[in-house]
Order: sequence, then structure tokens, then C-alpha cells
Amino acid sequence: MKKLFFLLLTGTVLLGLGCERQQFGLEPEEDRKDEDEIIIVDYLQANNLMEDAVRHESGVYYIIEEEGEGASSPTASSQILVRYKGTLLDGTVFDETEEEDAVLLNLSRTIDGWRFAIPLIKRGGKIQFFVPSNLAYGINDGNRGRAIAPGIPEYAVLYFEVELVNFL
Repeated sequence: MKKLFFLLLTGTVLLGLGCERQQFGLEPEEDRKDEDEIIIVDYLQANNLMEDAVRHESGVYYIIEEEGEGASSPTASSQILVRYKGTLLDGTVFDETEEEDAVLLNLSRTIDGWRFAIPLIKRGGKIQFFVPSNLAYGINDGNRGRAIAPGIPEYAVLYFEVELVNFL
């Protein structure tokens, strides 16, 4: 009896979540992949970056400015010391490190786009990368007061410039 109640309750909750998405006219994040790809490619072409950009199988586009030094790169679970700047494609800065300061982050606790891009460089390396919304904050619920990342609109494609100072 308890199992049946649990299954009914779980189904009701999941159905309710689906109805909320439809009620607000929200698209599943996976449906945005093609649209985000077009946005990124258009941006790269308009800014004469297409020749230098590489598309990662994840959908992240990146440009390695400096590969860095050493025999290894960070893994998805590394602690990374970075200087970075994050912007929207219209140039609005939503986050950045101060001047020459660096910040220590656990790569496993960053957005998916970072986990794909940062291991592409080594210590001292610099990379620019474009993150589709499904590998960033997606819907972000910004319009309903539950923003995960304040200042970032829902379904925003993000651009980062990152210098990997060090990693463990």
C-alpha cells in the first residue's frame, strides 16, 4: 500500500512540474540546443572568430589563446585557480575576478560548460569559450524570483575568458 501511495504521489508531482512548464510556456532545455548553436555560430561569424573556433562534441565552442605548460590538464574533479570574466553575448559582464586576483574553484561544482572547456588547457593556459544554455543555467527561473545566477536571463548563451593559473 505504501509503495502504491509513493508511486501515485511521485507521478502527481512529476505531472505537476510538467504542467507548470506548459503553463508558463517554457521549453525543455534540450529543445534549445539547435537554437543556441545558431546563436553561437552567428556571433562567431559576425565577430570574425569562426576560423579560430572549435566545436567540442558537447556543443561548447572554444578558442585556445595559450595552451599552457606541463604534461597534464585538470580533470572534471580538479581544484582550479583561475582568473576569468563571464559575459552575455551582448557584452554585459555578469561575473569576473578582480584585476590580478584569482579564485579557487572545484571544477566539479561549476557549470557543465566549464567542465568541458577547462580540461582543454594546461597550467598557465588561456581559453575563450561559448556555453549553450543547456550547459550553463538553462531556464534559471529568473523571472519568478528563484534565480540560480542573478543577472543571467533564462536560456542565455554565455561567453567566458579564462586563464588557468594552477590546478590540483
